[in-house]
Amino acid sequence: MTPAPIAVALDAPDLETAARWASLVTPHVSTVKVGLELYLRYGPDVIASIRGASGVRLFLDLKLHDIPNTVAGAAGAVARLKPAILTVHATGGPAMIEAAVNALPNTQIAAVTLLTSLSEADLERIGVNGPASDAVRRLAVMAVGAGAQALVCSPHEITTVRAEVGPDITLIIPGVRPVGTASQDQVRVATPEQAFADGADLLVIGRPITGSADPGATAAGIAASLRRTSAATGRRS
Repeated sequence: MTPAPIAVALDAPDLETAARWASLVTPHVSTVKVGLELYLRYGPDVIASIRGASGVRLFLDLKLHDIPNTVAGAAGAVARLKPAILTVHATGGPAMIEAAVNALPNTQIAAVTLLTSLSEADLERIGVNGPASDAVRRLAVMAVGAGAQALVCSPHEITTVRAEVGPDITLIIPGVRPVGTASQDQVRVATPEQAFADGADLLVIGRPITGSADPGATAAGIAASLRRTSAATGRRS
């Protein structure tokens, strides 16, 4: 059975827990995501522990944001880890995004548009004018023009971004919360089924899976739900 298009965020308090979560979910999902906290705590060695012998795809979510030369160097420094995906902030600008793309030609560079934790009021405070969807659309078009092969946006912007960038750009969607789970620090959210039906290519799900009593069973349940959505909508999961 093909693993579901889910990246499980392994935001664990220690390496052993992260490795255990990874082993439980990898039969059911395509990707595991290592974020900034885990990477900074344990360094590159965390990747071997997470990946194990499974060969699961690695999403390295470092959200690089600096001058182009520094981002190119940082991207090159993780090349030996062979991440399938590496994130950079779209607000770093086209030259920075292009530098990351050139430094890691065998990795999908995913440009983060606006964090899903930001509300409209937050965006106004930091000087982003207009609705979030407009800002996301502008950043998405700029990032793809600079060579980004993937974009990170909230579930609320999937259809808008897809209309702008076309079918060949991978849309990675955080802020995904199954029915009955708390939104926590996410603001612009949707269920896995809705996000997938709207056109998401990869759903980022963390605490609803890893915080459950049985992360493997929870991941399997969401994967099964996406297969049912795929059958109902004609989208391949």
